[in-house]
Amino acid sequence: MSGAGGHVPVLAREVVDALQPRDGGRYVDGTFGAGGYTAAMLDRADCQVIAIDRDPDAIAAGQAMAARYAPRLRLIEGRFGDMAELLSAEGVDDVDGVALDLGVSSMQFDRAERGFSFRGDGPLDMRMEKRGPSAADLVNEADEAELADIFWRYGEERRSRRVARAIVEARKVKRIETTGELAEIVRRAVGPSAKDESDPATRAFQALRIAVNDELGELERGLAAADSVLAPGGRLAVVSFHSLEDRAVKEYVRARAGRTPSPSRHAPPRAVEAEVTLRDLTRKPVLPTASEVAANPRARSARLRVAEKLGVPGGRA
Repeated sequence: MSGAGGHVPVLAREVVDALQPRDGGRYVDGTFGAGGYTAAMLDRADCQVIAIDRDPDAIAAGQAMAARYAPRLRLIEGRFGDMAELLSAEGVDDVDGVALDLGVSSMQFDRAERGFSFRGDGPLDMRMEKRGPSAADLVNEADEAELADIFWRYGEERRSRRVARAIVEARKVKRIETTGELAEIVRRAVGPSAKDESDPATRAFQALRIAVNDELGELERGLAAADSVLAPGGRLAVVSFHSLEDRAVKEYVRARAGRTPSPSRHAPPRAVEAEVTLRDLTRKPVLPTASEVAANPRARSARLRVAEKLGVPGGRA
């Protein structure tokens, strides 16, 4: 179940088990990355996969895999939020499954020149599509209130105002250009963390990445797009890595399954006005095993949610 360079995606077996690839089926990997989910689906059944990624580097790196699995694999550069339009352009009306692996890919995170991580000093970039305003543009040009809001909303950083103020003061001296510079500014503003906590810069970097790439807006569009392209009986499998993503997936599926949070835990779920299109197959998210977390520490925060499109499954000509 490995993609390019032997990369194994988080919860790969669980995702493919949830999607249940079958011979003759057609599936979407909306976040191709290194191709781990795509390869796993293609190896599981004699099916077709349409793989989408907004990162041109991922599409370029995936050409060897596309050749290996030809003609069953088609790579498309684009956003999974535009899935319906991208599939329509390929002459595809519906699919039997959609996989989404949210957030930054290992390929992006591990390359210092992409600027997603402070573990290796590099340009403060963070753009998945390698175009548009960068994290450096945002850090150096947004006002203090906007920065504080980003850190609070997308990073759940309790010291968001202090971090924003420190950035504004630092950029008066010189433009903040690298991940290392920003990480040190944030660490000084936040203060030391306990030994068992993550680096103090983690939340700020997460928040900037989400803002630069409009990740939550893209997720909202992607869930609706996946819902619209799934054939009856088709499955949606979404892996998220932080509470904001997981909450958005949970609330979307809950609404489309005809449920909303009850005013009291003793009261029954309420029906919602939204059209009921999905069956919620994971009231509680699927978590990685202890062995997977031991082998890949990045898996520790992963959450998988699965939903099934309602309707009567039918054959495809």
